[in-house]
Amino acid sequence: MHRKLSYKLAVIGFLIVLLLIPLFMIGGLIQDRQYQRDRVVRDIAESSSFAQQITGPMLVVPYRKIERRWKTEEGKSFQEISQVNGHLYFLPETFDLNASIDTELRSRGIYEARLFHANSHINGHFEIPANWGITEDFEDYRFEPAFLVVGISDIRGIEKGLQLQLNDQRLDFAAGTKLGWMSGGVHALLPGVDGKVASVLNYAFDLSLQGTEQLQVVPVGRSTSVAMAANWPHPSFDGNYLPVSRKIDAGGFSARWQTSFFSTNLEDALTQCVVNDKCNAFNGRAFGVSFIDPVDQYLKSERAIKYALLFIALTFAGFFLFEVLKGLSVHPIQYGLVGVALAFFYLLLLSLSEHLGFAMAYALSASGCVLLIGFYLCHVLHSVLRGMGFALGLAMLYGMLYGLLTAEDYALLMGSLLLFALLGVFMVLTRRLDWYGVGQVKLS
Repeated sequence: MHRKLSYKLAVIGFLIVLLLIPLFMIGGLIQDRQYQRDRVVRDIAESSSFAQQITGPMLVVPYRKIERRWKTEEGKSFQEISQVNGHLYFLPETFDLNASIDTELRSRGIYEARLFHANSHINGHFEIPANWGITEDFEDYRFEPAFLVVGISDIRGIEKGLQLQLNDQRLDFAAGTKLGWMSGGVHALLPGVDGKVASVLNYAFDLSLQGTEQLQVVPVGRSTSVAMAANWPHPSFDGNYLPVSRKIDAGGFSARWQTSFFSTNLEDALTQCVVNDKCNAFNGRAFGVSFIDPVDQYLKSERAIKYALLFIALTFAGFFLFEVLKGLSVHPIQYGLVGVALAFFYLLLLSLSEHLGFAMAYALSASGCVLLIGFYLCHVLHSVLRGMGFALGLAMLYGMLYGLLTAEDYALLMGSLLLFALLGVFMVLTRRLDWYGVGQVKLS
């Protein structure tokens, strides 16, 4: 029976739509496995420490102020006296942080989380004005002992005891910040600092900190310099400020940041945080590094499956060319079986990549699908040469797909050139084809 071209194309289109069902199911499985991985990372972080953000040091002076207001009632004037509690905040003139970072993997089942151990030396100085900078009604203030506070987002990551060197004194840090708006951190009381005369306070301390996947620093100094060096060769520099210099090689990375109050406007952000309880701007001034895994098998599997429909359409187009150019008959079930084999590639890729790594999993999955489809087509196309030629073309497509997945910056360009080249091949092969006569060819 002679079938019209339009009917055969409709059947092929229906098969492509039908194959979207297993592809959607595999895509959902990828997201589910990714969610499971992220949950394990959170569980590991909950058992050790989360991503870390260092804020400070800041010098804080608690005070009580007597306020006097004149009021008039029933024609009589009197003075109402009340007391207001608050804090004075001083940010350092200079803030220097030098961190040496080592990373390690923690595993739970087949999932892994990357932890870091940062050994940091922090130093700088404060310039304290006379009378804490208060120029009016100084006699109405009563000051409590000043303290130096360092915000640490997850204090469970502190690996060693902390001791502050302040000028010639050595002072111990204690847990907590004594500030309502800064939940995590440490503080050190400064019993010898009264603020009556202008002074310069030089500070220094060592901080050994463990965290998961990300380390950030808030540039609290009027002049801030941060240097980090790690044994991880795939850093992602994030935050509001990028490094002024960086070096990345196979052995790791080193980077240096430099900021000033002119670029951070941190004093205004701190005021908004303290007065209006709006601390997003203050905390958002942070910068740092994330220790990302460049071979995220779930992300790459998710990107790969976006090309599944294109792969199936190109394969079916190749079959159709064999039918119209060579006068062969390919049954719709044979189309469907090859399409299912192509869909199974993504399931194999996902399952193998959890154990072997993405590159090895991709090579094994693609090789298995190419060999299976090549063997099958040798019989479907009634020729070993045709079957192997088709398998070779499919192997080239898988190779191009791997190039798209690994070259993120050039993925769009490479994909566009690939589609244009395939369109050109199709037009060249069919340039002399009588499409009106194709409908009279027996297409099963």
